[in-house]
Amino acid sequence: MQARLDRLMELAARSVARRTSRRGFLGSFAMALTGVAALPLLPVRRGAVAEAAEAPKPAAAAAGGATAKAPPKIVTDPNACEYWKYCAIDGFLCACCGGTSSTCPPGTEPSPITWIGTCQNPNDGRDYLVSYNDCCGKTTCGACTCVRNEGEKPMYRMSLNNDVNWCMTNDNPNYHCSVSVILGVAQQ
Repeated sequence: MQARLDRLMELAARSVARRTSRRGFLGSFAMALTGVAALPLLPVRRGAVAEAAEAPKPAAAAAGGATAKAPPKIVTDPNACEYWKYCAIDGFLCACCGGTSSTCPPGTEPSPITWIGTCQNPNDGRDYLVSYNDCCGKTTCGACTCVRNEGEKPMYRMSLNNDVNWCMTNDNPNYHCSVSVILGVAQQ
């Protein structure tokens, strides 16, 4: 029985070897690996997931006994991470480090390259384009850590990603803190 099985496997292996080449196999294998490696680069639609999570549940509304959700509290303190124009910031708030929410502290300078976010002002319900600048030139501030990733895109869209040290282009590349500067009202 063992000899028959060995002979059958040998015939099958020789048959496959006659019909294929090593180069062809290696080429197909390399293409498959490349395809698998490229999967993380495909665009991800996170907005749909967030919208679905925020949508009202029809069953709760039909029940009649559901309580209404209280409107969110409007934060007006620029030292608080929940402040509306920090919706896409990642770093230490300059408002806690000797600067303001939109100006760098003394002894630092803003990076000439930035990342951009769109934040909704709860006071007027309008969307604003916000530029986030890293302030560079001193060691890390370490106060008021704020990591909010609303609308962040993967690393291949660097201008919309907040995980980059944007001080890399400055003479002194030390990161100190981050500011948010309103560029204007977003067009609908």
